[in-house]
Formats: sequence, C-alpha cells, structure tokens
Amino acid sequence: MTSGDPSQTMPRLPNPDFWRDRRVLLTGHTGFKGSWAALWLEQLGAEVTGLALEPDSDPSLYTLARVEGGLRSLIVDMRDRHGVEAAVRAARPQIVLHLAAQALVRRSIREPVETIATNVMGTTHLLDALRRQTGLEAVLVVTSDKVYANAERGLPFAETDALGGKDPYSASKAAVELVTAAFATSYFDALDIPLATGRAGNVVGGGDFSENRIVPDLVRAALTGETLVLRHPEAVRPWQHVLDCVAGYFIYAEALANREGVPQTLNFGPEPSEPVTVAEFADALQAALGVAGGWRHEPVEGSVEARHLTLASDTARRLLDWRDRLPGRACVNAVADWYRSWMQGKDMREATLAQLAAYQSGR
Repeated sequence: MTSGDPSQTMPRLPNPDFWRDRRVLLTGHTGFKGSWAALWLEQLGAEVTGLALEPDSDPSLYTLARVEGGLRSLIVDMRDRHGVEAAVRAARPQIVLHLAAQALVRRSIREPVETIATNVMGTTHLLDALRRQTGLEAVLVVTSDKVYANAERGLPFAETDALGGKDPYSASKAAVELVTAAFATSYFDALDIPLATGRAGNVVGGGDFSENRIVPDLVRAALTGETLVLRHPEAVRPWQHVLDCVAGYFIYAEALANREGVPQTLNFGPEPSEPVTVAEFADALQAALGVAGGWRHEPVEGSVEARHLTLASDTARRLLDWRDRLPGRACVNAVADWYRSWMQGKDMREATLAQLAAYQSGR
C-alpha cells in the first residue's frame, strides 16, 4: 500500500461555525460510522438527536467512547413508522444525516426481508416524516458504493452509472437511491429543501466490531491466535478511513444547506488509480498491528460479492475541495493505533477523541 501524504490531501474540513448550535438529526448514531459522526458533531457544537436501535455488537464504539453523553438518544426501529415520526417531531432538525441501515452484505443474504424493510421502508418513513417538518435546511441520505450495476469491467463507478445490486443489501441501497430521488422530485424540490444521497467506499476504522468485516475479523483472529479467513483475497475494494468518509458527509451537508450548487448525488472514495486488494489490506493491517498468523482463503460457493469495486470521486474533490486525509498506509496505521489502544485497556473515549483531534490538525 502507498504511504500517502495526509498533510496535502484534504484542504477543506467541516466548518465549526456552520454546525455550532444547529439542530441535527443523526440516524444510526449507535453504529460504527454513526458513533464517529456523533462524537465529531459534539466537538463541532451541534445539538444532536440520535435515532437508532441499540448497538448491535458487544463491545461497540458507542459504549466504549461513551457517545450517549453528547446527544439525545432515541432508540427507535426505522421500520416503526409512528416511532420515526415522533422522533422527527422531537428533534425539530435543521440538518438530517441518515446513516441508519442494515449494512452487512452476508447478513442481508440471511435476512433479506429485514434488510429491505429497514433500508427501503425505513428511509421512506423518515422522508415522509421530514416532508412535513418545518425548519429543514438539508437532508443527506447515505447509501453505499454497492448501489451500482457491477458488470466487473474493473472501471471506477461514476455517479451517472446505472444502479443495480446482486444481493439484498446492494439492491436495497439502490432502491433507497430511487426512493430518495422520487421524494426529492415529488416533495422536497417544491419545498426548496435540498435532499441528496452520498455513496461511500469500504469504510474502515477503530471501533468496528461487526460480523464478517475484515478489520474486526482480523482483530478477533489476532486476539484468539486463530488464522484470519478471507473469502475473496483477490477482490479490490475502495478502502477509506471512517473520518475521511464522515468529513465528506459533513462538508456535503454544509454545501447543500448553503446552496453551493452541488448535485443531488456524490461519491466519496479513495483515488481509484491505486487499487488495493483484500489480501494486501489484510497484510498491511497485520503488519501495522505487529501480529503474525497470516490468512487462509476459504471461498464461498456461489458468492455474488463483487470482485472489483472502486469509485470515481472527482466531482466531490472538485466541488467540495474534499479528498482523503488518511490515504493508504496512513489509513491502516490509524486503524491499527485505535485497536492497539483498545487492546491495551486505554480509555477509548479519550483515545477516539485524540484520533479525531489529530485528524483535524493534520498530525
């Protein structure tokens, strides 16, 4: 993996003057990505209401970093239409960041109905409640890099490429794109409220303890002394640190609210000219953590997971002045540093906030 130069890669950061005292509804605040977003919004001075289920892993970043103390937490199932409506009324949001989802591909194959209900109908419930809410300035719906119809041509996907999905998770997120576009055209455009979608890459970072994801799988293998199992070591993914991803969401939301002339969909991913396979990423993270054991390949018969997936994020770079501040090796080192602190029994709220501070200062 390339080392990158984090000091030169992200001239724009979220603006504290924009977020200070703004009422923000953050769905999915108990999840891995949502917990990082909640902590950052707290640091920016936003008035945050979180809407989500209880954390679905133990341990979780939400608990370890004591995220709940910095927001009002509403435990609501996105499939509960009336619960979502009540949460929106209670939050009175100016900015909405919709991250709540069933986000695991292999779980979606086991639980297709739950996945589609949570992702598609959950988003529908939220947007339907929001279209009757006064005071809204912008709504950003987070989808996925997996929304594209992937013919395995090995080319980066641009925002104008066709949508698709070979598994229930990918299909559900593509459907969310269609639902969001329909609500924008039918309701939000007439209300002059920007409604957009953000598509990010394979997000990694400290505090992810989900099942069947490479970083937590690798960490669990290191702790137990077992050999890491890789299903698709040859697959290429757009690896991106969670702070680079969340920064993109925040800057995009600012641009939408400030009417900066940005489109209704943007990709956020690393530079596609430097592809990294699953095996290369695993090797780099094991080296950064100083753990041995390597990995073994256990192919999944009949797997529909993509072999090659990268994003073209030129539009976000050009219009938002956004790009990864933690590319390549810097991303791997940041992930390793977080889990090393956790393994050493450190205060993980302090460790997580220290990483956030270092990210913003460019250290």
